[in-house]
Amino acid sequence: MVLGIETSCDETAAAVVRRTPAGGAEILSNVVLSQIEEHAAFGGVVPEIAARAHVEAIDGIVRAALIEAEVTLADIDAVAATVGPGLVGGLLVGAMTGKAIAAARGLPFLAINHLEGHALSPRLSDGVAYPYLLLLVSGGHSQILLVRALDDYERWGSTIDDALGEAFDKTAKLLSLPQPGGPNVEKMAAGGDPKRFALPRPMKGDARLDFSFSGLKTAVRLVAEAHAPLSDEDVADLCASFQRAAAETVADRVRRALIRFRETFPGLADPVLGVAGGVGANQAIRDALLTECEAAGARLVAPPLKLCSDNGAMIAYAGLERFEAGLIDRLDAPVRSRWPLDEKSAPLVGHGRRGAKA
Repeated sequence: MVLGIETSCDETAAAVVRRTPAGGAEILSNVVLSQIEEHAAFGGVVPEIAARAHVEAIDGIVRAALIEAEVTLADIDAVAATVGPGLVGGLLVGAMTGKAIAAARGLPFLAINHLEGHALSPRLSDGVAYPYLLLLVSGGHSQILLVRALDDYERWGSTIDDALGEAFDKTAKLLSLPQPGGPNVEKMAAGGDPKRFALPRPMKGDARLDFSFSGLKTAVRLVAEAHAPLSDEDVADLCASFQRAAAETVADRVRRALIRFRETFPGLADPVLGVAGGVGANQAIRDALLTECEAAGARLVAPPLKLCSDNGAMIAYAGLERFEAGLIDRLDAPVRSRWPLDEKSAPLVGHGRRGAKA
């Protein structure tokens, strides 16, 4: 049974996960406290505010996770905490809390890569077997990863500029929609005409598996400026057109990745594409991915929405797998603002390639 702690950005989260007798994983608790209200006035996450909010909330969130799981620290076998990539102030709060609990109780400590938490979430939710393909799309990351096994990841594609989640958030800010941007853009798009505005599909047709969203973001701004002042109908149509362009762009990248995946593992009986990250909760993107998977003879595994965004359960589960594999970390394991999941690939340069936070 593993206690997991997540504080890499603007959610303070803790969870308890255990292995079932049948070999699956069971989430006993998954408590998440969002900081949306604290950052709303600034149009984005302010690192210092995030760190202070984590300090104020972390003890109560850990306590709530234990109570919800109906366990005490005496029942916990190991403690896992995100140590990177992310905002250093927040990472320090979660990592030090996890280390303090581990030291006080004499428990193993597991230093978790936030991206590995996302990468293993299809195994947590659906018990997916290795290997599988993963699309990770969030506010800070847009990557296509081959998940060969625990601690064995290969990055096939990443963004050359902005992450998709950031493009959603900046579009929302441009159109004066409240944060979080992604859900509000999706809400407005539901009542809009996705064919009204002609927006680009960056890198569509390119043989590489990388993403690019800065041009799409710029195109939205230019359309908005050309039609100012925007009516409610204009905003809805622009959101719908943007969302359609984003979904079709992602679908094109995934189509090519699935072909490569099938060629890499020609005898695989159950090829799977997993999706993780907050943008993976967008229904239009999920529908586009489902279409591509059906055409490629693959299975789409999209974890429940609560496991797509940042949460403690994915960190606890990554800790559980690493604990069972004997991959224990020292209590002096450092926090890392940048920590690529695939450390063999060449470093990537660019804002969205920090998931080379990365």
